[in-house]
Amino acid sequence: MTVEKNTRKLDKGIVRDFSSRMSYASYLQLPTLLSAQQPVSVPEHHDELLFIIQHQTTELWLKLVLHELRSAAHWLRSDDLGSALKGIARVKHIQKTLTEQWSVLATLTPTEYAEFRGFLGNSSGFQSSQYRAVEFVLGNKNRKMLPVFESDPEAHALLTEVLHAPSIYDEFLAYLHRQGFDVPEEVLNRDVTRAHEFEPGLVPLFKHIYENAAQNWGAYEACEELVDLEDNFQLWRFRHLRTVQRTIGMKTGTGGSSGAAFLQKALELTFFPELFAVRTEIGQ
Repeated sequence: MTVEKNTRKLDKGIVRDFSSRMSYASYLQLPTLLSAQQPVSVPEHHDELLFIIQHQTTELWLKLVLHELRSAAHWLRSDDLGSALKGIARVKHIQKTLTEQWSVLATLTPTEYAEFRGFLGNSSGFQSSQYRAVEFVLGNKNRKMLPVFESDPEAHALLTEVLHAPSIYDEFLAYLHRQGFDVPEEVLNRDVTRAHEFEPGLVPLFKHIYENAAQNWGAYEACEELVDLEDNFQLWRFRHLRTVQRTIGMKTGTGGSSGAAFLQKALELTFFPELFAVRTEIGQ
């Protein structure tokens, strides 16, 4: 089939009547989705649409990240390592997309943002319940975050649920225990509502796995996938910090945090510290 006058002919079989059929727009709920961008600046600022879409798309990706990580934790609990690693691999691709997305928001100059920032009130990304849930699922739990979400029962219930559930790291360590690896008892019986802290007793275990990778390939691969997850998360955090610094400098955040200074502290947080500490020990 040739193209004439730079116009492509439509195939005869293409469906045209959707009066009684599901369409692309109806399946994706596009009328609802595309009407969810409601700028609040008066008069409406041109760049506020960018700001809204940036954060809405981030929330959509976070919804999928949370879905995949919670499923991966379930599969680990069921000793299905392959399915868990498939889910983690998908999350890694999403993380790359989320990190690249900061470059779009970085086109918003300080002057442009200042012209509508005041209309945002106290709304802030700090209040993203899905982001906090992802942190909790990865093991960086903080009960003090919950009061921020008390006015949103659904968000509060989600965070309460994941706070009390084992993290994906807890599930991985329990999986290793069931596979016969020497996981310290205090790790297996720890209070899962608290953030995981560095446990020296895990380092010899991971040293054994890494130095005998061929005999422990599944566990070895899972360790590296988790390292990738944390690396990607830290890159996202760093890109967030740098975008905030170039847009508002050292101003206080709209949600009351110290802004860039608060984000800087997040770079000191960790999910799987023993998987990084073991690198010093390998080969010694």
